[in-house]
Amino acid sequence: PGIDPGTPSVQPLHAATRATMFPNIIGHRTWEDLDASIEYLLIGVVESLIGGECHVQVRMLGCSVLAPRCEGEKMQRPCRSVCEAVHKKCSRAFDSIDMAWPYFLDCDRFFVGHQEGCFNPLENMRGERRALHSDLNAALMQFTYYSYNDMIHHLKKIEARCFAVARTYSIGRSMEGRELLVVEFSDNPGEHDLLEPETKFVGNVHGNEVLSRQLLIHLAQYLCTEYLRGNQRIQTLINTTRIHILPSMNPDGYEVATSGRNETDHRDNAENIDLNRNFPDLTSIVYRRHRQKGHRTDHIPIPDSYWFGEVAPETYAVMKWIRSVPFVLSASFRSGDLLVSYPYDLSKHPQGNDTFSPTPDHKVFKFLAGTYANAHQTMFIKNKGCGQRGANSRKGILNGAQRSNFAGGMQDFNYLHTNCFEVTVALGCERFPNEEELFLSWRDNQEALIEFLKAVHRGVKGLVKDENGEGIKGARISVRGIRHDVTSGENGEYWRLLTPGIYILSVSAPCYARAHKRIHLPPNMGKAGRVDFVLRRAIPEGNCTLQTTEAYERFDPHNQCERYTQISAIGQRSGERAKKPWWWYYFALLDGRATTWLLKEY
Repeated sequence: PGIDPGTPSVQPLHAATRATMFPNIIGHRTWEDLDASIEYLLIGVVESLIGGECHVQVRMLGCSVLAPRCEGEKMQRPCRSVCEAVHKKCSRAFDSIDMAWPYFLDCDRFFVGHQEGCFNPLENMRGERRALHSDLNAALMQFTYYSYNDMIHHLKKIEARCFAVARTYSIGRSMEGRELLVVEFSDNPGEHDLLEPETKFVGNVHGNEVLSRQLLIHLAQYLCTEYLRGNQRIQTLINTTRIHILPSMNPDGYEVATSGRNETDHRDNAENIDLNRNFPDLTSIVYRRHRQKGHRTDHIPIPDSYWFGEVAPETYAVMKWIRSVPFVLSASFRSGDLLVSYPYDLSKHPQGNDTFSPTPDHKVFKFLAGTYANAHQTMFIKNKGCGQRGANSRKGILNGAQRSNFAGGMQDFNYLHTNCFEVTVALGCERFPNEEELFLSWRDNQEALIEFLKAVHRGVKGLVKDENGEGIKGARISVRGIRHDVTSGENGEYWRLLTPGIYILSVSAPCYARAHKRIHLPPNMGKAGRVDFVLRRAIPEGNCTLQTTEAYERFDPHNQCERYTQISAIGQRSGERAKKPWWWYYFALLDGRATTWLLKEY
């Protein structure tokens, strides 16, 4: 007050370490103007928005524009080269929350070259780096139940904080238009790296089984925070594995089950469909064919008749997801028991009795289930289960058909339709435990979740190529004594989960001679063994007739579920909240103006 607007004024910074000058570079004439500005507000909350190391660099870069350095009566501008480096590194963090790169950090407009006497605004970065470790404490997990909007906010915040190794993406929408949002962790987010295995976790399949949803959000927060802390174990896991986490497959059912803490038996989606009974029943096909010579238990096509029944949009989205990503290992999460169950879920007994019904990969599934149960704090302890089914488990693991005999389950579908091995983790007796128990549940499951992810690196992996070094897609990798094959994907890569032992592997492909190798997997192997194959062409290329995969590739051949793509489009257009990012209302409420420069699409 009382300062001539046309006369630059030199005023000390808050920390009293140096002076700044007004008007500043973007035109604020006084500290009061700056303090009331949306630009200053943005710099103040940038940590909450993007987190990670970038928030420190962006804050210091912003301060160099809003409160520029001055010597005597002369203002110094920050260096353009520093701005360009920060923009290159950190612009993706803003992209991940659908926020435009701040206009006042325009490198060409507000920054200058070295020849003009610029200064480096990051010269004190060493001290700020020390502060970064304490900043990570702000990311401590909140052990409370999240609403749908809260969940989306926290997943987006994880993406922003760990933008170098995390991203979010949608696989579709629920019946009521809620997004089925996945958070992915990888050293190359959004891209599949050659021979890097992919794994997934799926939670909240049943609306009233809510613990899994919160547990998987906690896992994503933990992976992000520990990666930034420099936890070598977590960094190695993320750098060698592509991890996909879908915390809520059934967001509509969750909203119904949690409205007013309504602990009902509402497990279905908005159409009253039980999602874990809604997948194609391929297990019955296997049982009908088991006496046929050469019958297969892998890559079984979806029957056309399935599409004329009730197919939920959530099931449809997950099936497309499973078919589009080369998953190797998976777990879905439930409640009502404390154990890990493994395929088959459907009993082989004609009368439907709860009969032990193993897959050809029974040893592998027992190992995978045991990996989780043994790393859990209490699951492996005898009689820790719920009721008679839990008591029947052996060290916290049980064949699915012995636990709850049913058709159309997700874990059977994964195994019989794709290369993916899935188990089901039941997290406890209570479907809706009190919030006070969330921390205890996280403590009990934290190590088990990490150990299970590491199990994707067991067995063998490799490339199947021809004599010219070209990868062969669709080659069948067989293990003698196990009637279940996996197939090679793009570039001829494959993964085959196996327990320690001696095996005979054989690889076949149309028009090529079969190749065999004997392998030994010792018990102490920490990663998958590399076993490559080179196939010799047996039939000249011009005379070769490829085996048709038309039946397998037929997915919704009559467009019975085309309406689900319309649901997704409508959901994206509906409501103001769908048009504006989650952070928009915070700025609009505090600023009272339409700060449209924050929006990428403006």
